[in-house]
Amino acid sequence: MITVKKYNELGKADFGWLQANYHFSFANFHHPDWMSHGALRVVNDDIIAPQSGFDTHPHRDMEIITYVREGAITHRDSEGNSETIEAGCVQVMSAGSGIYHSEHNQTTNATNIYQIWIEPKTNGLTPSWKTHRISAEPVTKELKLIVSNSHHSPLQIQQDANVYMGRMALGTTINHTSNDLAYMLISEGTASVNGVAASKGDGLAITNEKSLQIKAHETCEVLLIEVPK
Repeated sequence: MITVKKYNELGKADFGWLQANYHFSFANFHHPDWMSHGALRVVNDDIIAPQSGFDTHPHRDMEIITYVREGAITHRDSEGNSETIEAGCVQVMSAGSGIYHSEHNQTTNATNIYQIWIEPKTNGLTPSWKTHRISAEPVTKELKLIVSNSHHSPLQIQQDANVYMGRMALGTTINHTSNDLAYMLISEGTASVNGVAASKGDGLAITNEKSLQIKAHETCEVLLIEVPK
């Protein structure tokens, strides 16, 4: 089963400095049918105004993946990590036993990010943080594995989950073998999964569909998140 969550139907919040779009219940947005998708707890599509951002705040026992779609974000945390992450980069922060961090847009233009939270399989682990730049080359045969629980990917998290990404040219078709639960984000363009079409900003909740045929109906970018139940 594949269910499309259209961008204009997502939870919305306007904080002035932050335009937030919630794929699942978060903060003051509550939808009883959109609490989570297995271990996937949060997908936020955030637009952060120039010279603003998230001040220092704590996290614990959560795997937090940030993909910078446009602009740049400056990350600082209590473990001593500090870096400006530009468009096309992914960062993973395993909050573990506890970490404080801030994320600010220090540029003169708006920054657009995906914030993805996945529940860990073990609590209380040592916090960690790492980044990776994604190649802009289009994929033709398979999506790129970016995040997993193994060293087959450039970034690791403390959960049996996978995050694949790929830019696809018009007409490209990729066949992907997935697990029982997945969630696809259309970061750019228009694509379809097993004949179900979606456009920029949409999400697709995928359940019990092991064989996925992903087609690009125009130049597009997709993220596929596979999680345990």
